[in-house]
Amino acid sequence: MLVNLKINNFALVDSLELNLENGLSVLTGETGAGKSIILDAIDIVLGGKPNVRMIRSGSDRTIIEATFNVSPGLSNWLCSQEIDPFEEDTLICSREIVIGKTSLRSRSRVNGVVVNRQLMNDLRSRLVEITAQGQTVNLLISEKQRDLLDAYGGKLINNQTKKVTEVYEIANQAKKELEQIIQSEQDLLQRQDWLEFRLKDLNEAELNDPDELDELEQERDRLSHVVELQQLGHQAYQMLYEGDRDEPAAADLLGKAESCLMEMAEYDTELSPILEMVQSGLAQIVEAGQQISSYSDGLETDPERLSEIESRIKQLKEICRKYGPDLSDAIALSQQLQQELKQITDGEQSIAALQQEHELAEKQLIQECQKLTQLRQKAATKLEKQLVKELKPLAMEKVIFECRLESSKPTAKGADKVVFYFSPNAGETAQPLSLIASGGEMSRFLLALKSCFTGAEESSSTLIFDEIDAGVSGKVAQAIAEKLHQLGKQHQVLCVTHQPLIAAMANGHFKVEKTIIEEKSPDKKQNGSSTIPDIRTVVRIKSLGEHTIRVEELAQITGGHSADDAIAFAESLLAKAAKYRASS
Repeated sequence: MLVNLKINNFALVDSLELNLENGLSVLTGETGAGKSIILDAIDIVLGGKPNVRMIRSGSDRTIIEATFNVSPGLSNWLCSQEIDPFEEDTLICSREIVIGKTSLRSRSRVNGVVVNRQLMNDLRSRLVEITAQGQTVNLLISEKQRDLLDAYGGKLINNQTKKVTEVYEIANQAKKELEQIIQSEQDLLQRQDWLEFRLKDLNEAELNDPDELDELEQERDRLSHVVELQQLGHQAYQMLYEGDRDEPAAADLLGKAESCLMEMAEYDTELSPILEMVQSGLAQIVEAGQQISSYSDGLETDPERLSEIESRIKQLKEICRKYGPDLSDAIALSQQLQQELKQITDGEQSIAALQQEHELAEKQLIQECQKLTQLRQKAATKLEKQLVKELKPLAMEKVIFECRLESSKPTAKGADKVVFYFSPNAGETAQPLSLIASGGEMSRFLLALKSCFTGAEESSSTLIFDEIDAGVSGKVAQAIAEKLHQLGKQHQVLCVTHQPLIAAMANGHFKVEKTIIEEKSPDKKQNGSSTIPDIRTVVRIKSLGEHTIRVEELAQITGGHSADDAIAFAESLLAKAAKYRASS
């Protein structure tokens, strides 16, 4: 419940404080007196969108503060948001709006804690609901009618709608993935042909060893120079092991050196290491000679093998030119292309899997939408009965109301189009609300609809109506007054009105008016010292607690009567309203 509102430098308000009680309270005043400014301030402090015109001329900032009494349920929600209520379950919402160099800057606080817009919007729906006659335009939109029906259905519909949204997202994602794959299928087939052509080339080369080309080139060089190798090998053998008589071999010379050193070592043992070195060299020379002899004897010409090698080298060099530069690069590319080709061929199975996944998600979506439709149908039947019941006391005894559900394409909100059908007059066929209702009828319809939500889950504790009585008078105005009083028994109700019948029914009555004041400005000086007063228009609000003052205000807004008749009429309205409140 809103218990206190403080406004500073907002529009035409310089400084204003409003204290509210439970039940029905009304704001009255001349047209343009600033009644809507009060409601705008409540909207802004609870997260509404500000503009520069809202900041009072001559000021660079505005501050609005609203104090609420909170219920235990709201206290629990606040604790879940890490916001602790003040003493006696008090909640203070404040907002400061400052004119910056290029734009407006604002900051919202809840019990001193800075909060973001999302949290403020969530809190707003739990505190206050502002209803203006202009809202009837939104009420004519099918999507808004569906949202109202869902809100009326409460937690069951809300939970089922969440399920539908989840399944819809899954189905939509599966559809997107399937469409993307199908759309790119032609490109994939072209890519597949390209991969298969190059893999055929690489596979035919039978690439296994990255060193194969180097090894083949070595073998080719050996086979191409067998005769030279044999001749050189024989010469090396002669030099190492079997020299001619004229030129002794290295082994012979080392053998002689060994004999000399052996004889010397008999006289000087210090020569033993040198002897060992010569003996070791002699053994290696003998071994090298034998191996070079075996190598030379094993050399044979093989023209066929040489031809094979030349052909293979040519093939591998062509592969390197196309896919290299090295053979190892060509082998790595072959493995990469094989992996990509596997993914593409597996993709055919992926398309089938995605198709099946999409079909299953669509089937589940339809099932969840059907469950939601059933819940909406039950809520619609209940809403039809209750709304007709609420409309009859508002001078609409023969009203017909139907909440029809029409099938539509499944969306995140289900597969239903909700349309309100309405007939205010006996004998007339019900038609869509957007085609038939007048302004006065829409006002009563909206008020009755709000009455249907009384006590609903997450229903706001404070209801605010901005001239919802516009376009009605007489008996209808009295019926609206009584309906607002009934709402005031379960909610705090604040209503801006021009109807004396409604104003008389209120527990609290506030008059809003404009007044002109003199405001001294220190920036403007005369004779070097004194200031020149500025003439400013400001909005003032006062509580009409005293009976006589309230009678005068009711007489003022009655109009069309002489002074005495207006006073008498106002007295009778207050007496009649008091009697109704006592009896109800």
